[in-house]
Formats: sequence, C-alpha cells, structure tokens
Amino acid sequence: PRGARRTRAAAAASSRFAGVEQAPPDPILGVSEAFKKDESPDKLNLGVGAYRTEELKPYVLPVVTKAEEMMMAAAENKEYLPVQGLAAFNEATVRLLLGDGSDAVKEGRVATVQSLSGTGSLRVGAAFIQRYFPGKTVYLSNPTWGNHMAIFADAGVPTEMYRYFDADTTGLDFDGMVADLKAAPEGSVVLLHGCAHNPTGIDPTPEQWEQLAELCKEKDFLPFFDVAYQGFASGSLDEDAASTRLFNEKGLEFMCAQSYSKNLGLYGERVGAMNIVLNDADKATAVTSQLKRIARAMYSNPPVHGARIVATVIGDDELYAEWKAEMEMMSGRIKNVRTLLQEELEKRMPEKDWSFVTSQIGMFSYTGLSKEQVQHMWDEWHIYLTFNGRISLAGLSANKTAYLADAIVDALKKVN
Repeated sequence: PRGARRTRAAAAASSRFAGVEQAPPDPILGVSEAFKKDESPDKLNLGVGAYRTEELKPYVLPVVTKAEEMMMAAAENKEYLPVQGLAAFNEATVRLLLGDGSDAVKEGRVATVQSLSGTGSLRVGAAFIQRYFPGKTVYLSNPTWGNHMAIFADAGVPTEMYRYFDADTTGLDFDGMVADLKAAPEGSVVLLHGCAHNPTGIDPTPEQWEQLAELCKEKDFLPFFDVAYQGFASGSLDEDAASTRLFNEKGLEFMCAQSYSKNLGLYGERVGAMNIVLNDADKATAVTSQLKRIARAMYSNPPVHGARIVATVIGDDELYAEWKAEMEMMSGRIKNVRTLLQEELEKRMPEKDWSFVTSQIGMFSYTGLSKEQVQHMWDEWHIYLTFNGRISLAGLSANKTAYLADAIVDALKKVN
C-alpha cells in the first residue's frame, strides 16, 4: 500500500498536465456559487441576469408553453438542422431586428446564421473579424459585459476600451465616449449595446445615437451590436431596436449578435443569431457562406428546439401579441422594483441623489458600490452581487427592496 501510494504520487507529479493552473472563478457565475453555499434565510442572489417572479422563482413564459404544445402536436422530428440554422427562425429574427419594412431584408442584404444564444453569436462574429479583418481592434465600452473581453481574446482579436460610465453622475460619459472613438483608428470595430447596456443600464439618447451613427460613418467604423434585451428593456420590441434600425436606415454596414435568453426566457435553449447587414446582396451570400464555415468547425449545427419556439411565436399573430404583453409585464415588474428601491434609499439617505436607479433601464442597476462595499453586503447581509457593483433587479422582489436599501446604505456608511 505504501509503495502504491508512492507510485501514485510519482505519477501525479509527472503528469503532462502539471502546467495547467486552476482557472479563476467566473465573476458572474461565481456569485451564484457563493449564494448556493449560504444558508441564511435572508440571502438574495442579485448577480445573474435571469428573470424571476415576485416570489423569486424562475419563470417560463406562458407563450413559450403554448408554442411547445403546438410543436408537440406537429410531431416535429429531432434531425440535425442545417449549419445555417432553422430557416423560419433566421427569417423571423432578422425581421424582428430590422423591422418588416427594411430594405436590407427585402433586398437580401443580411447574412444570418442561427447560433448559440448571445455568447455563441458573438464568438462566431469574433472569429469572422479575426479571419477577414486581421489586426483590427474591437473597441468595448468601459465597463462592458464581463464576457465580452474573453470572447474576443479567445478568438485572437485585440480589444481596447472607450469611456462610457461617469462615476460622478452615475450616468453616461458621452463626451468621453465620443472623444475616445474619434481617437480610434479609422476602420476599427466598435461594439455597441443595442439597448439596456450591461452592466450600467445607461443607454445613449436618440439624439446621441444619431451622433454615434454619423461618427461611425465619418471614421469608417464597423459597428458590432450586441442585442440581448430587445423587448425586455422597455417592453417594446420596436423601441428597443431603434439603434440598429437607425444604423440600417443610414446605410451603415454592421454586425449584430442577438439572444432570446432574456426576452423569451429561453436561457437553457441557447438560441440566438449572428447577423451582418451589408450594402450588397451578392456579398451577403458570400459572407453567409463564411459564417457557416466558421460555425461548422466550431459546433457544426445549432440546437433546434429553441429556434422552433422563436419561429412559432413570431410566426403566429396571436402568440406574437401575447409575447409582447408578457414582455411588458416582465419589464413592468422590474420598473416597479426600481421605483420602490429608489423610494427606500431616499428614506434612508436623502442627502444622496438616487435618481439613477430609475433613470437606468433594463435588468441591471449600476450602483457605483466599490468591491469592498460589495464584499460587506455579501458578508453582513447575505446579498450577492458582482464586485463591480452591478445589481440584477430581475432577482429582486418588491418586499425585499427595503432590505436591499438597508444593506446598500449600511455599506456606504461603514465601508469607505
């Protein structure tokens, strides 16, 4: 036995994988890990961006259940999809993004492949940039979604940051954003959040989007939109697509990753799309072929179930109307929680301006809390949020807003 232990120890010491280091925990998913280990009855998970009911339970949209019942009745098979994805889904997702009246749609100037939700779509787009625009830098907002940098780094695409969040006003640093983009090399790729910026919840105004579109034209930038919250941010599919539709109307070529995790609650189905809007229909065909080539080597075929749900909901007038009503309900619950949280914070610390809580939109609130203040909320209040101070309001109920306000104010007063 002792000799066997020595043999095992020697084998372990000489493993060819000895140089593989333990990866650090994911900054977002690690929040859920810590939450699960906490046994406090007061614990709150405000880290992961997933919608919860007022009872803080996962929510399956009724319209999704109806679509699945229709699919079951149709006895659909489970054969592989084409590499490009489900044709009905691809057609529906482009119409949702650009609108039924879009010339780009009518003229066949959009290259689309169904992909693995937002992350997979971004990764396919990143691989396309690396292959056809080698050496181009992608400019990301500071801050941005935690996975953006990793996605482009994994594809071998360099990134830089442009100013976005103004800590003094808890708002958009638009002047800084424009200045940094003007200083970027011509032809750069600029990643833009189509609506409900993650993590800040701060979007440019319609007038500012106009200026950004003109700047992208002037600098010959390739805009790359990440649209993860269409319909979920404001409750309106059209309002939340205003930025991409504006750039399309102005004749800009651009890339766009879409996700149906949030607006249809299809988190585990991994359904999304990578779109490239071009000014030439023939080139759209060529670009589609190369996107398919990238997808084929990466994961071969996208999953079918979620794509059928999306295509069924968008393709049925009655289900589509129900979906829009359900999105209004979900976004309305989050808006209500925002209002209540602001009121509770103002009661406890009236000297501070808390208006950012309701001026920000979508799933998140960017509080400006420091890493140390967040740690205090983890340790003393059992409230789990990411260390950049982002709160997922989708995981907050109305009756927990006072408790959260107590924790935020306590952290501000006790931790500098």
